[in-house]
Amino acid sequence: MQQNPSGPPVSVELLKRFDVSGPRYTSYPTADRLIEAFTASTYEGWLRKRFMAGLPRPISLYFHIPFCESICYYCGCNKVITKDHGRSARYVKYLQKEMQLVRGLLSGSRSVVQMHWGGGTPNFLDGQEMQELVHGIRENFTLEARGEFSIELDPRTVKPGYVERLGQLGFNRVSLGVQDFDPAVQKAINRIQSEAQTLGVIHAARESGFRSVNVDLIYGLPKQNVIGFNRTLERVVEAGPDRIALYNYAHLPTVFKPQRRIAEADLPTPDAKLQLLSLAIRRLTAAGYVYVGMDHFAKPEDDLAVAQRQGRLHRNFQGYSTHADTDLIAFGISAISQVGPTYSQNVKTLDEYYFQLDQGVLPVMRGIEVTADDLLRRALIQALMCHFEVPIQSLEVAHLIDFRKYFAAELDDLKALREAGLVELSEEYLTVTPLGRYFIRNICMVFDRYLREGRERARYSKAV
Repeated sequence: MQQNPSGPPVSVELLKRFDVSGPRYTSYPTADRLIEAFTASTYEGWLRKRFMAGLPRPISLYFHIPFCESICYYCGCNKVITKDHGRSARYVKYLQKEMQLVRGLLSGSRSVVQMHWGGGTPNFLDGQEMQELVHGIRENFTLEARGEFSIELDPRTVKPGYVERLGQLGFNRVSLGVQDFDPAVQKAINRIQSEAQTLGVIHAARESGFRSVNVDLIYGLPKQNVIGFNRTLERVVEAGPDRIALYNYAHLPTVFKPQRRIAEADLPTPDAKLQLLSLAIRRLTAAGYVYVGMDHFAKPEDDLAVAQRQGRLHRNFQGYSTHADTDLIAFGISAISQVGPTYSQNVKTLDEYYFQLDQGVLPVMRGIEVTADDLLRRALIQALMCHFEVPIQSLEVAHLIDFRKYFAAELDDLKALREAGLVELSEEYLTVTPLGRYFIRNICMVFDRYLREGRERARYSKAV
């Protein structure tokens, strides 16, 4: 069913009460729970188990391209700032090495139904490097004809003919970073990007037959206000992307050094951020977009909206996805894989990455093998994040538990959220109300065992 967040307005008091730091739940357990006791050999063992001959499994691939020509002050991604394009040529060769090591562990199917290139700036790669990497991927995996193959682009550095070439290489989805069209905001975050640059890439993607175009926006940036952000929303709606991702800016200058260049006095207040979020939800849903989840909107006919209606929506490290039954194999520095009941993350620097691959070892830095309790809580949190509803009996049958006994402490803590009108609990369902969708992360946090054990939360962004 289509999710519409319209409902009671959020009061400042409610915002202050529940505006605490917390994860975005692109995984459970969250990435900060990965441990170094999980090694490359552990990951190799799971790759062998999951992809044995005679046991075909669909695969999702992720490639992290870390290079950017300039720095955006808000960015918290793992990136390398350089204008030396020779560095990316070397990196592509090492991605090939990593793929070959992984391929040697897969004796079964290597059928890829989904692929995403993120960064950094994937279009830092020139046409030859792009073609070389795609060729390597096709040598090691089989890209299904009806698969979803997406790439993130920075419109400021897309050269003429580049998008058309991407289409010829097999890409059919594109995601564009916009953040905000307001000149004052762009100056404050060191990302000057004209509307013409963005619209030109969208037009090129349409002309090249791309199935889906996504635009990324951020609320809570310095110098943002309702008037300026409303103009940005108008321009984006006019452009008509199939999907819109609306992210909450996480100001964590002690963690991400570039953010220290942002003056905290220029940041919107919590109340102002809420106004920006409310405005965006109203404008986008009025324009016909479905509010898919915490940070995504999609046209009703888009695959994300269809997957939600059909109960197939999934959430992973790239955000919302239509493929819940795949193993995610990730390549490049800091990339995170999800294979079977495991998560694993690669080393974060180029030197470490190159060194380990030169030794013939997969560049795994840390990971985790999830427990039965993790799997249960992951299923619950996925249901909340993707469908705003948990079917209690289905969860009990699948995991052999008594929901109310197993989560007695959590349900007791949930009372405050129920009294605030954020969730409802019946015999059959735990349901997030329209008002509660603003606070979906808070609701998920109640069921996070790691947070319940009292570990510190300071590294997370605000929940609203």
